[in-house]
Amino acid sequence: MAEPAGTEGPEGGGGGASAPPRVLTVAGSDSGGGAGIQADLKTMLALGVHGMSVVTAVTAQNSLGVQDSWTLPVAAVRGQFRSVVDDIGVQAVKTGMLAGAETVAAVAELLAGTPAPVVVDPVGVSTHGDRLLAAEALDTVRTRLLPVATVVTPNLAEVAWLTGIRVAGEADMRPAAAALLAYGPRWALVKGGHLPADEGAVDLLTDGTEEHWLRAPRIPVRHTHGTGCTLASAAAAYLARGRAVPEAVAAAKEYVTGAIAAGFPLGAGTGPVDHGWRRRGA
Repeated sequence: MAEPAGTEGPEGGGGGASAPPRVLTVAGSDSGGGAGIQADLKTMLALGVHGMSVVTAVTAQNSLGVQDSWTLPVAAVRGQFRSVVDDIGVQAVKTGMLAGAETVAAVAELLAGTPAPVVVDPVGVSTHGDRLLAAEALDTVRTRLLPVATVVTPNLAEVAWLTGIRVAGEADMRPAAAALLAYGPRWALVKGGHLPADEGAVDLLTDGTEEHWLRAPRIPVRHTHGTGCTLASAAAAYLARGRAVPEAVAAAKEYVTGAIAAGFPLGAGTGPVDHGWRRRGA
């Protein structure tokens, strides 16, 4: 599908150039720059869209894990969202760390009134095993957030958390996707990156009718911080550029696979994927 050129903002193009597609991330800040808002904006820049942000929480985070976090007031989340969407507009939204049930409910309400595709990364636990969503928010994610999602992108731990289904191999991915779709998203992407090595890096994308099995070689690297954020943001970027969901998700998987392969050491723990791998490889 052809990708549209950028569109002008509300005031038109004063400088002769039209604006690129606009994508909004609603997520937490990662002070180490590997995941969260920072990874989202790097991904969006790499893929040719204008990234904007609603910060839901601030974390003290580095290559070793999350040392602390602070949730922003819901009024601050609403204020950021309305400020951006009402003036600049948005052509796709990605959600990540939402921290608590009140924030989840508020974001779901805002998204329900926004006519743009929504990629929901149901962040529950960080790469390092740190909890990023309050346990009591689970039902709100299921009943309020997933119904407004164009595509939901859980990893296997998040699939188990949302549905109770533990995916041990490819045979479990179809029922897991069906259980996710029962909560109302249009598409479910079950990410199999944590399957046994002999399964490869296989994901299942389905809307309950179409199935797309996305496969890539498993890359034996250590530095994978930010993979989930990066994949979801890439999918949102491609949706904003006019691609259909299957094409957007396939292109996002290709991008994140390259970013994982180019991941680099940072600090004393797990380094990030390389969001600029295409430019550095040119």
